[in-house]
Amino acid sequence: MIRTITLTICAAITLVACSDDTEQATNNQGAKATSNIDPKTVSLLANPQTGRWYSPAQVDKGKQNFAQYCAGCHGVKAESTPNWRTTDATGNYPPPPLNGTAHAWHHPLAVLDMVIRDGGAPLGGVMPAWGQVLNTEQRLELIASFQSYWPDKTYDLWLERELSSREE
Repeated sequence: MIRTITLTICAAITLVACSDDTEQATNNQGAKATSNIDPKTVSLLANPQTGRWYSPAQVDKGKQNFAQYCAGCHGVKAESTPNWRTTDATGNYPPPPLNGTAHAWHHPLAVLDMVIRDGGAPLGGVMPAWGQVLNTEQRLELIASFQSYWPDKTYDLWLERELSSREE
């Protein structure tokens, strides 16, 4: 009996010691989300299935989180509202579309991640911050999900800008 308890404790200690606490999965209770991924170093090599930096699995996971956290404001397919360029009664702009028809494609991956992580307040907007809810991997999946709606020409322009931003 003591041997079984000792082995169980050793196994638990080993599991805890070997776990990487810098990459935590977010739970549904809003636990702090952390990640050691740097969006500035994400590989931009084309995935053979998508022809883009992301995989189909990233898009699928991102669409699940997009539906939960983003679609209420940005639209189910990232299409937003027709009048997103017109301020509302409080002087704020509605959420822009993220489907490649607005300005999201002008921004590097790190900036897109930062806006999702920190929200719109640092830029004068009202979008909530999701950094305590979604880790970097999940935010990159969100970006993959809305980039999957971008036409190839828009994605190619974004990729050119992204590569250029990494040379600076």
